[in-house]
Amino acid sequence: MALIKIRNVTKQYKSGDEIVQALRGVDITIQAGEFITIMGESGSGKSTLLSILGGMNHPTSGEVEMAGIALYRLPGEKLADFRARNLGFVFQSFHLISYLTALENVMLPLAIVKMKTAAKRDAARQILEQVGLGSKLHRLPNQLSGGEQERVAIARAMINKPHILLADEPTGNLDSGSSQGVMRLFRKLNDAGQTVVMVTHNPGNGAYADRTITLKDGEIMGSGKV
Repeated sequence: MALIKIRNVTKQYKSGDEIVQALRGVDITIQAGEFITIMGESGSGKSTLLSILGGMNHPTSGEVEMAGIALYRLPGEKLADFRARNLGFVFQSFHLISYLTALENVMLPLAIVKMKTAAKRDAARQILEQVGLGSKLHRLPNQLSGGEQERVAIARAMINKPHILLADEPTGNLDSGSSQGVMRLFRKLNDAGQTVVMVTHNPGNGAYADRTITLKDGEIMGSGKV
């Protein structure tokens, strides 16, 4: 089933007197349960595309449909609600709160959810166990390795059980061993049914995905298994 449909999406930015074409008529269909990597050189438009997919960057033209909803036809508040309910975000910079434990960082997205604190703690504990950090619940970020911090960030993105997990260069700050561990985790989550869309500069990461979309100068140059 097509979970995401992107139709003829363009994105323009103004830079001084110049108009920059970040995306040029992009068409993509992503099935529920797929693991997609988006690759391209710096400036190819891959992060712009991910931000549009994430409901954070209105396209100049074109349509983005997600789970049957025309994303950018939603008014601002409803778009924010849709994003919170359906999307999980993982970034290259972990964005963990330094004075909160791993458990408390993962609980953060549940702050606006009507649940008892004990239930929130239990949910956060379970997902940290799922990502292999069950023994490090009460450690602060500076007591964790880079790969472990990324796992906390992934757990935090997963806590609301999003339909789609969006990741922007999640291994960009990690050594090769930690990178492989994080990619195996994304593959494990995908094998369990999670839809994953990841921007990456690392061709090796494409081996973990079902399909890689290659962008150049804002256009799709290819789509297939690396």
